[in-house]
Amino acid sequence: MAQDPSRFRQKGRSSEREVGFRERMNRHIENSPGTFFERLEHFPKYTSRQVLARYLALYEVFKLALDVQGDIVECGVNWGGGLMALAQFSSVLEPVNLQRRVIGFDTFEGFPSIAEQDKKGEAVTAEMRVGGLAASCYEDLLECIALYDTNRSIGHIEKVVLVKGDATLTIPEFVKENPQIIVSLLHLDFDLYEPTKAAIQNFAPRMPKGSVVVFDELNNVSWPGETTAVLDTLGLKNLRIRRFPFEPYISYAVIE
Repeated sequence: MAQDPSRFRQKGRSSEREVGFRERMNRHIENSPGTFFERLEHFPKYTSRQVLARYLALYEVFKLALDVQGDIVECGVNWGGGLMALAQFSSVLEPVNLQRRVIGFDTFEGFPSIAEQDKKGEAVTAEMRVGGLAASCYEDLLECIALYDTNRSIGHIEKVVLVKGDATLTIPEFVKENPQIIVSLLHLDFDLYEPTKAAIQNFAPRMPKGSVVVFDELNNVSWPGETTAVLDTLGLKNLRIRRFPFEPYISYAVIE
């Protein structure tokens, strides 16, 4: 069955060579021997260096926050790979930390709106629109979380929480309903100005020294909203922004 090439374009600026690799690998995976689970057990055979680099970066920032009290907040779940990676890291590295939750915010229907601050990027991307980057996987993720709970310590206590809806509304409401929340790691991957600003305004006051804020589109010419939201809230001069030499998009700052 022919595949739509646009499916294989990543959020960054994919080259035709990269798109071709993803198309060819997709066909190869579909025709590879073994069960689906066996293929996943040997995922390095099938993934790209870019994807592997991203998970390595998430692992490194998770370790930075490992000894900090508080929840992990993922702002922009998309298909859920990052969210569940962070959850798996927690179950492996701190199996009895029953107080750490991994909380994901997303509409699961794409962008609800585009602000003026988001339209000033130098590079045009087709996903900069209402409904862009939609990942209709809410029910799928709920089942993944249920299965995850059966394969970890203290699986009867809730670990992963999904919050569906417009984050400019759901984040303030969530904080109001969870007055105890402390955030040890805040991953900003909304891409856009308004939800990023809402996340910072509501969660930054709840981040102790040593906690980590992770950026996905900082200094990105296609997605200026995240940088603008940071400038309008935290201010860059107050942050020591670090990055990894092997991953171009993820950067982070430890709250000092």
